[in-house]
Amino acid sequence: MAVIGAGPVGLAAAAHLLEHGERPVVFEAGASVAHAVRQWSHVKMFSPWRYNIDSAARRLLEQSDWRQPDCDHLPTGGELVSDYLEPLSKVPSLAECLRFESKVLAVTREGIDKVRTQGRAERAFLLRVDEKGEQSESLFKAVIDASGTWGNPNPMGSHGLHPIGEESVRDRIEYGLPDILGKDQADYRNATVLVVGSGHSAFTGVLELLELKKQYPETSIIWVMRKRSLDKVFGGGANDALPARGELGSRAKAAVDAGEVELISPLEIQRVVREGESQMKVVGYGPDGEREFVVDRAIVKTGFRPDLGILREVRIAIDESLESVHALGPLIDPNEHSCGSVPPHGARELAHPEQDFYIVGMKSYGRAPTFLLATGYEQVRSVAAEIAGDHEAAARVELNLPETGVCSAGPAPSCNGVSASSCGVEEKEKSEAACCGQPDQAASDQERTSCCG
Repeated sequence: MAVIGAGPVGLAAAAHLLEHGERPVVFEAGASVAHAVRQWSHVKMFSPWRYNIDSAARRLLEQSDWRQPDCDHLPTGGELVSDYLEPLSKVPSLAECLRFESKVLAVTREGIDKVRTQGRAERAFLLRVDEKGEQSESLFKAVIDASGTWGNPNPMGSHGLHPIGEESVRDRIEYGLPDILGKDQADYRNATVLVVGSGHSAFTGVLELLELKKQYPETSIIWVMRKRSLDKVFGGGANDALPARGELGSRAKAAVDAGEVELISPLEIQRVVREGESQMKVVGYGPDGEREFVVDRAIVKTGFRPDLGILREVRIAIDESLESVHALGPLIDPNEHSCGSVPPHGARELAHPEQDFYIVGMKSYGRAPTFLLATGYEQVRSVAAEIAGDHEAAARVELNLPETGVCSAGPAPSCNGVSASSCGVEEKEKSEAACCGQPDQAASDQERTSCCG
């Protein structure tokens, strides 16, 4: 069977399949594992190691001389790769499954297209792959798409489109997570920088720019969000079970309150115009009408969207608004749930009309921003069991996630078989529902009202 993507969730899928006696082939477009994670290797994660290591992957690693990191340490993206994903990729049983520089171009059924129904489930999946410039086709009984969304950022403009004129200033705009305090520092010091976005990545960018401003005081920060209400933007603060996550929001809010950052919200960016050689004028609309300002650089942290192009010839059920797996859409849709929560889910919820085909990981969430690695690990544990015929294991729920601080969740997972309380995180006596933008346990309407108003 095929796994698309050798990131954390794709490798976890392979590890679980191996435990079930399957022989997966993992296709990775990059030259090594975790190609996307390497793009943000300088960024410190807000979740400690206890939430970042998959159970089946750990069991594979324990067969080698791997030393598990401190479960309370907050790894950077680089440490996630060097201390976990690279050692995992070198475990012999998994290493022989990996195919690097192998970009999947299309997924279909052998000999038939999307239209044909009769005998469809009996046909093998056919993957067309570009491997180091040579195209080939291979057959598989099942496919797990864990290719993520990293290469497809949401645009900075309103209407879900790039603003008019962006092509003319593309050299002034960075989508993603630039290394502001490191190799990319020269682009931002003593510059007027626009940050677009309202999530934790935006918090990180703003705080790094403030750190840069200490050394280069002419650095100026304009922060734009589309949100009309900021009530829940900054999170649960000190009540967050992941202190680093809560601290990000608290520090960002403090910077805004102190006037160190100019926050403009709501604002819909509609066009940009080059100003001279090194600046651009940004034009947007808010409650008071048109507003414009000139900046040197823009950092866009508005999330990502899935690339569904390779799946054109398979029958998939996609939420019409979020582009997530259809069954997840109503659970994570911010239009419907101010306290949106995602119950633990697996093969049943991730199933598509195309039998034995699954989208997992970040890609399963579509445009929703609340995915956590632990969620993806539970997804692939269940999916691997279902593919292998262990329906009881597939239906079982094995997920605990950290509370957000706005609402509460279950106890943290154990660390190397030891209870979370023994690893420095106090276990809660009662597991309550989590909501307000994080994918934790499902809540009743009454619970959601009590915790989020």
